[in-house]
Amino acid sequence: MKNRQDKFDALEKKREQALLGGGRARIEKIHKSGRLTARERIHILFDEGTFQEMGVFVTHRSTWPGLAEKKMVGDGVVCGQGLVNGRLTFSFAQDFTVFGGSLGEAHAGKILRLMDMALDNGAPVVGISDSGGARIQEGVAALAGYAEIFLRNTLASGVIPQISAIMGPSAGGAVYSPALTDFIFMVDKTSHMYITGPNVIKQVTHEDVSQEDLGGAYTHNSKSGVAHFMAEDDEDCIEMIKDLLSYIPQNNLEDPPFVTPVDDPNRQAPELRDLVPNDPRAPYDIINVIKLIVDDGEFFEVMPLHAQNIVVGYARLNGHSVGIVANQPAHMAGVLDIESSIKGARFIRFCDAFNVPLLTFEDVPGFLPGTDQEWNGIIRHGAKLIYAYCEATVPKLTVVTRKAYGGAYCVMSSKHIRSDYNVAWPTAELAVMGAEGAVNILYRKAIAEADDPKGERQARMDEYTDLFNNPYVAAALGYLDDVIMPEATRPMIILALENLLNKRQTLPPKKHGNIPL
Repeated sequence: MKNRQDKFDALEKKREQALLGGGRARIEKIHKSGRLTARERIHILFDEGTFQEMGVFVTHRSTWPGLAEKKMVGDGVVCGQGLVNGRLTFSFAQDFTVFGGSLGEAHAGKILRLMDMALDNGAPVVGISDSGGARIQEGVAALAGYAEIFLRNTLASGVIPQISAIMGPSAGGAVYSPALTDFIFMVDKTSHMYITGPNVIKQVTHEDVSQEDLGGAYTHNSKSGVAHFMAEDDEDCIEMIKDLLSYIPQNNLEDPPFVTPVDDPNRQAPELRDLVPNDPRAPYDIINVIKLIVDDGEFFEVMPLHAQNIVVGYARLNGHSVGIVANQPAHMAGVLDIESSIKGARFIRFCDAFNVPLLTFEDVPGFLPGTDQEWNGIIRHGAKLIYAYCEATVPKLTVVTRKAYGGAYCVMSSKHIRSDYNVAWPTAELAVMGAEGAVNILYRKAIAEADDPKGERQARMDEYTDLFNNPYVAAALGYLDDVIMPEATRPMIILALENLLNKRQTLPPKKHGNIPL
């Protein structure tokens, strides 16, 4: 019979095994690859001394020859809860040093319990993926584990924030859990996501592609739009996650966190007068506009490398968190296309699900024309943006800085789709189309027959601009609440936002709508 001290020693030995994961040699290999271990990542994420681990001594139950004799304490995933910037958060981190972070029945069970607890406690989940995929030796039990995680991702969607950090490989079925979550972070050069790897692709389609080009962080942040953020390294990634969490609530029943403001809510920004060029075709950077209006010039952009003709992200106005959607005249003139519509719609729906007010900056010439757009479904994808704005019941505020043309005017949080407070700058142009295009249609014959066609065209354009391409026609119809000087935007928007914080609006009773996926 073991004495008491032997039992204490046995506990210490098991705990040491848990802390070492797959051993020092494998930890060293992880470090040489430019990555941190699961426990190092957890340590950075949580406030010091607050992380409480669960399922510390869980091991697999496989009877597969070679695996049955090799039981690793913790089974390749660290799970627990603690405080992130003082707020309860649940997290799991897969440990690549143990069976390559592969997911088996026990490994999945720990994650499932964590997700259930997060839902019960109304707190965010941060999942750190670093895994070779399903544990082959556990067969269908491993696949079942993935499927049960997918189910919980879906049930938790819109109830608690779900954040995924890809900090190593993530392949096959493993990629679908992150895809079901709200935000995906990737690390440049060290994280990869794909359904099938380069070798399989070469065998099946004869395409020769590197792992980085196929599913690296830059690819998924710029081309595919699968990921939302690209970090320089593991530490940078975790700090970005903490920044994101600071803008969003714990769950769908709470308001976003309020931060005591330092920036004067009545601050004027005279620089805004000169930011919008007189030439309606000339570009300018809408992010410069945003930073002059929000608290302390701090704007946390989401998906900055993808669909850059639309800008989305978080900021604060007098301490209140807001989600910002803005056309970007500096890229493709801010036109709406398939990718920007999808990007904007998904961001809007997250903000609406989690009670984050929406502020829209509008300068849009319309939807992008072309066979590529039409054949790939711009009608269906553009409708996603319409649906998202129409469905949203949070406070919605809109500032028209310049162009608001055609159907795009309707889409970008106009009064007609339940926006609460809409204003425009004197430089705004609200019309079916720009003056030149309208005149070429309306007065083609008159211009052609004129003694001075060029002068006639300009005269007609000036007349059209005076009659239609200004904010006052819309304001006269009540489609705008006010026409304001650019420098007054911050105090006006803050006042409107604070007047709308108690807004309550509901949708017709239904199981769910049928967004045009």
